[in-house]
Amino acid sequence: MEMPKLFTILLLIEALFVSQIQVQAGAAPGNSDLFREYIGAEFKNVTFAEVPINRNVEFHFILSFAIDYDTSGTSLTNGDFNIFWDSYNLSPSQVSSIKNAHSNVKVAVSLGGDTVASKYAYFSPSSVDSWVSNAVSSLTRIIKQYHLDGIDIDYEHFHGDSDTFAECIGRLITTLKTNKVISFASIAPFDNDQVQERYLALWRKYGHQIDYVNFQFYAYDKETTVSQFISYFNTQSSNYKGGKVLTSFLSDGSGGLSPANGFFTACERLKSQQRLHGIFVWCADESKANGFRSEKQSQALLACPN
Repeated sequence: MEMPKLFTILLLIEALFVSQIQVQAGAAPGNSDLFREYIGAEFKNVTFAEVPINRNVEFHFILSFAIDYDTSGTSLTNGDFNIFWDSYNLSPSQVSSIKNAHSNVKVAVSLGGDTVASKYAYFSPSSVDSWVSNAVSSLTRIIKQYHLDGIDIDYEHFHGDSDTFAECIGRLITTLKTNKVISFASIAPFDNDQVQERYLALWRKYGHQIDYVNFQFYAYDKETTVSQFISYFNTQSSNYKGGKVLTSFLSDGSGGLSPANGFFTACERLKSQQRLHGIFVWCADESKANGFRSEKQSQALLACPN
């Protein structure tokens, strides 16, 4: 057989193989230019204006965090959310300013997080109806005050079962969208049995309301290889079937596949397969120390034509 024909056949076989992987994993088709960055949780005086923004990507800042605890962070409030990010450097006027300066920028707020006042931040509703009512009211106030566009769900510790979590969060997202308070919503699970049980219950019932899955791939071991990362991505794409599962890394490189060890190689491979739905980073507070080097590289990769 002539070499050109053989090469063509091999390319077709590879394309069919990749396509089959996508079907099995339930991956949403096509690449995306979406870049997302959490900001404000560590109070390191980082501002929106310091973070490099490539005009050829869709850029989401995610304020971290709004939490349904009282302002001291010691008592649960059953869905009455308060601000726990660096609101001095990340104020309503600064949100408006960055969005006015960059038409490709949107800003969201993440709910929950790992800790509050140095203790675990729990999802702990008194009842579905009361929690949803309080959450809709308090978050609508915060979202309008800060000129925000969306919400992200990042609860990591729980009191209550999966059905309660799914119904509370699902109804919250649905109501905020129906009321046109937000235009998008994301979830931020990671590979932990309790966490996955709850987020997958939410996904099964309300996945059609969730626009992005900010899967915390950096929660895997620091020694993760490129091939392992791709395997994890395939697994989570199958778990969140049909969802836009984003790749992710930690600014400090302390977990998962880091930019120094092959993260961008993995992203390039997914992009070649039309499966790179976006990249997100934890977090701008830490990236400030190295001049946002990996943020620049991430956005350059996303902005590059397929």
